[in-house]
Amino acid sequence: MKFGIIRERKNPPDRRVVLSPEACQNVLSQFPKAEILVESSPIRVFSDQEYVDKGLQVVTNMDECDVLLGVKEVPIDALIPNKKYFFFSHTIKKQPYNRDLLRAVLEKDIELYDHEVITNPKGQRLVAFGRYAGIVGAYNGIRTFGLKYDQFHLPKAETLKDQQALIAELQKINLPNIKILLTGRGRVGNGAKEMLDAMGLKKVGVEDYLKKTFQEPVYCQIDASEYNKRKDGVRGNKIDFFKNPQEYRSSFFRFAKVTDFYIAGHFYGDGAPYLYTREDAKQPDFKIKVVADISCDIDGPVATTLRASTIADPIYGYNPWTETETDFKKEGAIAVMAVDNLPCELPRDASNGFGEAFSKYVIPAFFNGDVDGILQRARMTQNGKLTERYAYLQDYVNEKE
Repeated sequence: MKFGIIRERKNPPDRRVVLSPEACQNVLSQFPKAEILVESSPIRVFSDQEYVDKGLQVVTNMDECDVLLGVKEVPIDALIPNKKYFFFSHTIKKQPYNRDLLRAVLEKDIELYDHEVITNPKGQRLVAFGRYAGIVGAYNGIRTFGLKYDQFHLPKAETLKDQQALIAELQKINLPNIKILLTGRGRVGNGAKEMLDAMGLKKVGVEDYLKKTFQEPVYCQIDASEYNKRKDGVRGNKIDFFKNPQEYRSSFFRFAKVTDFYIAGHFYGDGAPYLYTREDAKQPDFKIKVVADISCDIDGPVATTLRASTIADPIYGYNPWTETETDFKKEGAIAVMAVDNLPCELPRDASNGFGEAFSKYVIPAFFNGDVDGILQRARMTQNGKLTERYAYLQDYVNEKE
């Protein structure tokens, strides 16, 4: 089986890669029947020479490979017919901007596997960049707080080498006695928690967070069961919430009354209530003034997120009275950091983490007869058609422009 690590061609450029030089070396030592070719790239975080130094062959053509591994969507004109591809296709939610890409995949008889749907039998994702989104998002949020109040000026995450370098910068600053709220206990939320813990911030429980004042900065990490309540008054739980989100209403506002800085690292499902609305943000006791929206659902559950921001220009202001964008430093403005491709700012660490998981869960499936169904669940297309699991996308493919 011959694997190819393709050059990322989407703009803006993405420097991440599915398998680092070291991960490639580990795969080859573990699976003697595997071969790996690396397509030459001027932008990849690992240079061509780093792959050569690990004994990998760097080439300019991927035609002889069976399985092609990428991160972002492959431009239609760069797709090679009759190959197996892995990349984030951003089509499983019927995203209109990638309809033509899925059509081209089918027309070119490509077997598409989407990283987002590589799961275990319970449906839990096995490979993801979420932890690094949390790590960078928390750092960027604290950087935003410093800029908003002119208290400290952290360098941009993209200028620093790795997570340890980000932590070193955070440990140089002193936060005032603020309350930080973090939603989410998954990969993203726990990635953000790593950074707050590395700063030595005190973690407090819900009751203390809501009722007490502190002489130091503190944070509270909550999940869906703590900021949503059943409409019928029956005691709910997280499992019930994810199964019946329409039966719940938000109880987030009690946190908004005491929070200075909010980090959104939660998963938002269809039908779930918004955490806070634009009307909530107008209330005089709505205290949040800095939001790091790592989840970045536009015009959604975090009402101050009007749009995704960019690595180049990561912060904008939200005017709660006009519901429009403004200078984030203005008094009364809520500063919003909503970069939607945060792991790109930490490409080396993110690639190492992703590659470890991909090597552990996906590569073996090619050599063990896919005994755990990893490939079967992630295979979206085969023989020019959608697979049964993804047949729900047929109307999306057929839809007239």
